[in-house]
Amino acid sequence: MSSYRTTLTSNKLFAYGLRLGMLMVFFFFSILSFGQSLHLKGKVMDVTNKEPIGYATVAAVGSTTAASTDDDGNFILKVNPNFSKIRISFVGYESQDVSISSETYQELTIYLVPEEHTIETVAVTAPRRAKYSNKNNPAVELIRKVIAHKDENRIASYEYAEYRQYEKVSLGLSNLSEKFKNRKVFKNYQFLFEKEDVETGSSTRGYTLPAFIEERLSQVYTRKKPNTTKQLILAEQRAQFDPKFVDNDGLSAYFNKLYQDIDIYESNIELVTNQFLSPIAGSSPTFYRFYITDTIKTETPYLVELSFFPRNKADLLFQGKLYITLDGKYAVKRADLSVSDDINLNFVRDLDVKLDFEQDSNNRYYLRTSSLGLDFSLTDKGTGIKGNRTVTFDDFKTGIAQPDSIYAGPSVVKVVQESDTTSDETYWATHRPIALKPNEQNIYRNIDTLQLIPSFQRFMDISALILSGYKQAGPIEIGPVNTFYSFNPVEGFRLRLGGRTTDRLSKRFYAEAYTAYGFKDEKWKYFLSGTYALNNKSVYTFPQHYLRASIMRDTKIPGQNLDFVQEDNFLLSFKRGENERYLYNDIYRVEYKREFESNFSYVIGLSKWRQQPAGILTYQMLDDYGNNTVFNELNTTELSVGLRYAPHEEFYQGKLYRTPIFNKYPIFYLNYVAGLKDVLGGEYNYHNFTLGADKRFYFSQLGYADVNVEGNYILGDHIPFPFLNIHRANQTYAYQLRSYNLMNFLEFVSDHSVSANIQYYMNGFLLNKIPLIKKLKWREVFSVKAIYGGLRDENNPAYTNNVFDFQKNEDQEPITYGFDNKPYVEASVGLTNIFKFIRVDYVKRLNYLDQPDVPKHGIRVRVKFDF
Repeated sequence: MSSYRTTLTSNKLFAYGLRLGMLMVFFFFSILSFGQSLHLKGKVMDVTNKEPIGYATVAAVGSTTAASTDDDGNFILKVNPNFSKIRISFVGYESQDVSISSETYQELTIYLVPEEHTIETVAVTAPRRAKYSNKNNPAVELIRKVIAHKDENRIASYEYAEYRQYEKVSLGLSNLSEKFKNRKVFKNYQFLFEKEDVETGSSTRGYTLPAFIEERLSQVYTRKKPNTTKQLILAEQRAQFDPKFVDNDGLSAYFNKLYQDIDIYESNIELVTNQFLSPIAGSSPTFYRFYITDTIKTETPYLVELSFFPRNKADLLFQGKLYITLDGKYAVKRADLSVSDDINLNFVRDLDVKLDFEQDSNNRYYLRTSSLGLDFSLTDKGTGIKGNRTVTFDDFKTGIAQPDSIYAGPSVVKVVQESDTTSDETYWATHRPIALKPNEQNIYRNIDTLQLIPSFQRFMDISALILSGYKQAGPIEIGPVNTFYSFNPVEGFRLRLGGRTTDRLSKRFYAEAYTAYGFKDEKWKYFLSGTYALNNKSVYTFPQHYLRASIMRDTKIPGQNLDFVQEDNFLLSFKRGENERYLYNDIYRVEYKREFESNFSYVIGLSKWRQQPAGILTYQMLDDYGNNTVFNELNTTELSVGLRYAPHEEFYQGKLYRTPIFNKYPIFYLNYVAGLKDVLGGEYNYHNFTLGADKRFYFSQLGYADVNVEGNYILGDHIPFPFLNIHRANQTYAYQLRSYNLMNFLEFVSDHSVSANIQYYMNGFLLNKIPLIKKLKWREVFSVKAIYGGLRDENNPAYTNNVFDFQKNEDQEPITYGFDNKPYVEASVGLTNIFKFIRVDYVKRLNYLDQPDVPKHGIRVRVKFDF
């Protein structure tokens, strides 16, 4: 079983809430950036015939400020710098949103696209608009030439290339009002605020609060055969928050996942965890409309301005302009990309990409600068989070063959050490190719100052408690709060109190413990573990390297190995059907774990496990004379080895577990568990092998699919069912990704099986085509889960008396089975993105419907934050 499996619980909600909540916390406090009124001058024209459009409306998005074009399509507009987009609209044309920069004076040329089915009246004197077609379209012919030449124009075509790369990511709270600034909570933080410079006579008082910045300087090497990229990080610095509240490395990884490198020559461009079809992908003419809108003869070689728009504005597609060279190479010299407001992209209010290319010594083009701007917000107006990632490429060289040792090892290596002087401003002032803005320079100082303010510390402490479930108490943290109270049929009401130490007590040794009491069974439960880090890092920090010992006495449902979730989680207390078959477990375990920078890891463990039936669970065996022997306990000693390989994996580290940041690479895992008879009281010999893989498949604007395949085989004879593979069922009302949501506890067991789990997210590709539904921005999701296995006769109580009988209900009907000659299959269709974070599935069980007390269908709910 993969060590990164998760289920829908409040723990998962906490992890996502922590990530989103901490973003808001960081941007809640910082400084104000100055602004001036923006003076816009431009012209609006028909994209098909270049005729000016008179009396079109030009307005700042989210504002009442607007202007109209004159008879020649010209306009002049002054807007407040809080606004980053203007909208141009006219009857019979599709509205066009255009991103504007922070420059005080800007000249724009905007082309409007005629609506496909506009009814033209006799009053129209402009040339008749023809329906768009790819056939005999010079713009489409041009883009096909760009597509045909893209392999020779991309950096991957160089045998060898190297360059110096500088990256800067900055984010801050935007569109703040005077009322927001004067709230009581900011009484002690007024030194962080300054009024924005606005147009005389305007009543608008806007604020921007920069709150995060990260810089990185790298040397990058690429080669074609074998295709390899090696990045050596020479220096980096960022605004650091108190690590007891925030995983700074995880936060950095998450921001860098949102603000990824953009390769216009890739068929699919990944942004904000989604994939967009590139305008120069092979299939782009099928999904985009292209127009030649200008020829630029002031540059050498001449350029053609090629405008493009999505055929369906709700699809995950770009709109913008490409500037193509007319030198026979058909390379991209510049690219401006944005997205339509109708796109089904959560929390993203605006997206703006600018790419500039430069000729090298061989007259080929390489990326010189890249800028990605994102404006996040819960609503279309009001306060949001605005960020930008700028990448500059210098000292570009080709044809220099580096030794193989340069490319060996991980693709990204940090050369910088904590003791280096690369964190000094003197170093950055001489090595930074682009000077920081004044407000960006102050972020480092202001974040450090905030850490010293007691009220800010208290605020972060309370936020961590609410969002992560842990309360700081000096060198320990108490929690998680979602396990303090729960209930089940065996224990009744259950109270639990626990906690763990932090690196404030020791950087090498960590302890974790809890105690719980059930008021129905009147029994105490407990857990205690001690972990020693062997690499002088936190045991929760990548790469992990530790030795751990633990003891536990607690309850458990057979077969429910919730890797990151305790059974006493409050939200898991609500279950359907009969669920009174429990175990009392006494487990003693020692394990050693080692992770490597290559994302390969292994775990070796030794466990002694005593289990006692609880509730109505029974362990009994029928002897040769027809007599039942009841067993009060079962003992085993297990040696386990787990291997896992997750290339290029990144994650956000929470308090309880890691939240993976998905990518296109597969994850492989192999687990082996051996039962050792006559070792530390072990009663059985067996060998349990599990091999599996996880993979996310991206389908551009058609969404993506998460696929898991797994095989299991158990060697051994006369193995009682508690040591067989009890397939993971779910009797809660939450949709669980890794469980069978309509399978009952203890329903299926096997000693060999194969399974497949497919979750297909279409990202609203179908629903976006329905006029009324698309306003809700719901998204489709489909799933299929299937498992097929078998049970050898020597492990099946129907054929031998040397193993435990399967479970029966109160009517003495069997409720535990092996598989017949068909797999168990369940499928679901659902809606995600309800209120932007709720998923609801209708799940249907497709076979084994005649077994007692099994549901044929049901509604399940899951919380899922996603872009």
